[in-house]
Formats: sequence, C-alpha cells, structure tokens
Amino acid sequence: MVTTSGHRLVLAAVFTACFIILAPGAARAQSSIGFDGGASINPTQVYTGVYWESANIGGRFHLRPGIDGSFGDDLRLGTVNIDLLTKFQLGQTGWSLIQGGGPTIVIVKYTGINEDAPREVHAGGSYLFGFQHDNGFFAEFRVGGGSYVPQLKMGVGWAVEIK
Repeated sequence: MVTTSGHRLVLAAVFTACFIILAPGAARAQSSIGFDGGASINPTQVYTGVYWESANIGGRFHLRPGIDGSFGDDLRLGTVNIDLLTKFQLGQTGWSLIQGGGPTIVIVKYTGINEDAPREVHAGGSYLFGFQHDNGFFAEFRVGGGSYVPQLKMGVGWAVEIK
C-alpha cells in the first residue's frame, strides 16, 4: 500500500533529481548520462537503467541521481538512487575506481499470484563500487539495504559526456 509519507518521499526524490538536473549550466559541460543493465540477487531479477552524473563538485565528488526498472521473482521494481560518488584515477591506465552511495527509493508492483496487490513504496540505501574507463565503459556492483532494495546488483554500461 502506498502511504502518504511514501508519496511525500517519492515527490521529494523527484524534486531533488529535477533540481540537480536543471541546475545552472557551468558544470553541465562536463556532466554525463549513463545507460546500464545487469542482474540482481535477492530479489533475483534483471534490470536496465539510466542516470545523470554531475561534473566535479568539490574535488572528486559527483552527484549521480538515477532510475532503473527491474523484473523477475514475481516483482517489478522501479528504483530511484541519489548517489554521491567519488572517483580515483588509476595511474595512466585510463581507468578510474568509482565508489559512493546514497538513499534508495523502491516502488514495488507484484506480478504473478499477487498481481492484484497495490503498489508499495519503500526506502533504503545502497553502496556502489566499480570501475570506469575514460571511453565511457563501466562495470559496477551495488550493495543495498532496506525493504525491497536489491541486496546485490551487478551491471555494465556506457556513459556519454554532455557537451
């Protein structure tokens, strides 16, 4: 069941993501949009998603709000992540270590036997760890906690710089 506080939480997350995306433009020249996909464990699902990543804010830090959809295990999940990331260049290899995390909002729709059940909204958090190449390719792991937040996500994707 979607509660009033659940609606407020989703509304706050959407407002925050819009504010970040529409923020004034000096930093936007170095921001990027990424597309990813992969699989999760507990619940066992496949997912695909998109995110926007800001230019550097205060050194190596980046804001990265994103949304993904997943299905399997008699569930459909819509997940909103609002991450704060940091990147560390790994020498002259063209690779960077990525790590960070933040709050996660999950919208749950049951399928199969329980498909008549109403949608639910849950909150939790997640930690992200991965590697990204300067050409845009990346691979990452996300460890989550909270009700219906996938415990482990493994994915790959591609990020495109916005100029």
